[in-house]
Amino acid sequence: MTEKYISKTVQKVPPSGIRKFFDIASEMKECISLGVGEPDFDTPWNIRESAIYALESGRTHYTSNHGSTDLRNEIIRYMSVRFSLSYELPQVVVTIGASEALDLAFRAIMNPGDEVLVPAPSYVSYMPGISFAGGVPVPMELNESDNFIITPQSIKQAITKKTKAIVIAFPNNPTGAVMTREDYEQIVPIIIENDLLVISDEIYAELTYGDAHCSIASLPGMAERTVVINGFSKAFAMTGFRLGYSAGPRPVIDAMVKIHQYSMLCASAFSQDAGVEALRAGLGGGFPQVTKMKNEYNRRRRLMFARLNEMGLTCFEPLGAFYIFPNISKTGLRSDEFCERLLYEQKVACVPGTAFGGEAGNDFVRCSYASSLENLKEALCRIKRFIDGL
Repeated sequence: MTEKYISKTVQKVPPSGIRKFFDIASEMKECISLGVGEPDFDTPWNIRESAIYALESGRTHYTSNHGSTDLRNEIIRYMSVRFSLSYELPQVVVTIGASEALDLAFRAIMNPGDEVLVPAPSYVSYMPGISFAGGVPVPMELNESDNFIITPQSIKQAITKKTKAIVIAFPNNPTGAVMTREDYEQIVPIIIENDLLVISDEIYAELTYGDAHCSIASLPGMAERTVVINGFSKAFAMTGFRLGYSAGPRPVIDAMVKIHQYSMLCASAFSQDAGVEALRAGLGGGFPQVTKMKNEYNRRRRLMFARLNEMGLTCFEPLGAFYIFPNISKTGLRSDEFCERLLYEQKVACVPGTAFGGEAGNDFVRCSYASSLENLKEALCRIKRFIDGL
């Protein structure tokens, strides 16, 4: 009866494919979940302690809509030191996680019918977020043979006269792919020639296992047309703090702040103080806690890569984030069926590749290695049993 009141746009967007399998796994005894992308480490103590001190000091009130000056100054310093990006205070807004920053960016630039190019496969929220903002998401199919990076050809096949922006999402969720400066140099001329705005989601920037992360905003002519999205959840194991930020051209940031001030107002003051500590202490000491977590992820990454390939689930080597994207086509199963059977027959939860971009991910599943080495070893044994039994 009440369905008639629901927005047609909302009705058309399917539920998250990630949450479906996570919800089932959470109710299943002895299930090992390789589904949700959340660090399995506790937030470092110095960061938690700063949040506790902020609460004890009465830091429980609103901050500026832009975010606290202290945190924005630390973000500016961090982005300069780590990624060679230069911003001023009005060009930075603190948000409720990187997810809100993405939502604000889409809503700030979208007019009805505007098209946005989105890598496929990529994070599940991009396409729905664009739709909710009144835009039209257009998938750019990324190929395993290209190591799942954006190529000039993938842009040219998807771009139209209605294209307004492009989402860049590297290191990539779900594939673990990264793009180098040389890779970006191949696509920047096309972006500039077509006057596209870039929404660059760099939430996994600290989690690369080869060369240091390169932001597309650091290339000539790109800072003035790139909105960088980042946050504290992944690198600093601060998912529950819900703290993110965006930096970019002032007109876009001003528009994002306008939406933010009418909706979320500001991120929590004590979370912002925790963010100050994370960046200030990290820059002062070379981010040893982040490095420690990354080294452990790297150890797990190598294990997953070797074992999955050994059992016939071939995959290219992921060089960022904490996901691996094995190709399951040799099993003869579609990704949804593979994940459902694996869950019920061996109690291992993975996410179908179709959750990250429809048919582009049908021959793949996403496995997160943000879990203990013990859990990963047991999960790999169960996956092998499942494969052997097919």
